[in-house]
Amino acid sequence: MNQIWGSMEQYNTVVWHWPIAVYLFLAGLSAGAIISAIVVKWMKGNDVSPWDGIIKAGAILAPVTIGAGLCLLIFDLTRPLMFWKLLIHYNFGSVMTIGVLALFAYMPVSILFLLGVFKKELAVDGPFKFLAPIADLALNYGKALEAITLVLAVGVGAYTGFLLSAMNSYPLLNTPVLPALFLASGVSAGISANLVVGLLFFTHSTKDANVSYLHGLDVKVIFAELFFIFILFVGMMYQGGATAHAGAAALSTGGLSTLLWVGVIGLGLLLPIGLNFALPHGVKHSHAFVIFNALIVLAGVLALRYYMLYAGQTFVG
Repeated sequence: MNQIWGSMEQYNTVVWHWPIAVYLFLAGLSAGAIISAIVVKWMKGNDVSPWDGIIKAGAILAPVTIGAGLCLLIFDLTRPLMFWKLLIHYNFGSVMTIGVLALFAYMPVSILFLLGVFKKELAVDGPFKFLAPIADLALNYGKALEAITLVLAVGVGAYTGFLLSAMNSYPLLNTPVLPALFLASGVSAGISANLVVGLLFFTHSTKDANVSYLHGLDVKVIFAELFFIFILFVGMMYQGGATAHAGAAALSTGGLSTLLWVGVIGLGLLLPIGLNFALPHGVKHSHAFVIFNALIVLAGVLALRYYMLYAGQTFVG
């Protein structure tokens, strides 16, 4: 007679599933989108209206993606209708509480940034004209708002890594490198998403110089991601014991290791770098290639979030 009672799910080490991976991806993308939009907005020639298409793309993507991610996170809760309790009960020793506060501040400022960027469109008669005075306010205090938004976006981008690194019993996740890796990959995803949306939906206002600048910046950020992944696993090996065993298993065992080597490192990191070094200048700066490159980077960042979440919970030494 089988002496194991109940469902086998209780013996599964994976407690956070794919909706959390998608939430982590969307939160990082949101932060990266508004960071790269503000960087472009502060560049000479982009600091006055009409705004570049990349700035418009980031202004839209930031609140939309973080809103979608939060909805996904809420519906993944055991009792989703009780999510409001997170907004009134705080434990400042908890990473989740700090993250909720950061998101609580980030969401409205990202919306204000959106209103400021589309102030001209809001001034025209339409259903959202009542928001025009708020857009004027956002535009009048634009520099201060953008500085605050930038700081909060960096916090949100890093928080996605801090959230996982606080899981002390999971050696692959419990590392100080993870917030830096997630911030870098979030910035890369945000740059890529801005390029795709800017080139597809704001073609006439997206300047080629800004596309080339962000495209080149994305390659540099990808190098940073590779470095952080290298440091993460080298650090685990040097710790020895169960941590080293977990790191070795995460690099070499099953479908998750395949996802790391093929999906994250191969597709998401090495392929974009290789193409940008191998292709002639005219090809790699064409709009079609930039969009293609951005899409594979986005796929790689999503694969990274999925890998870290599942491998971190699976390989525990």
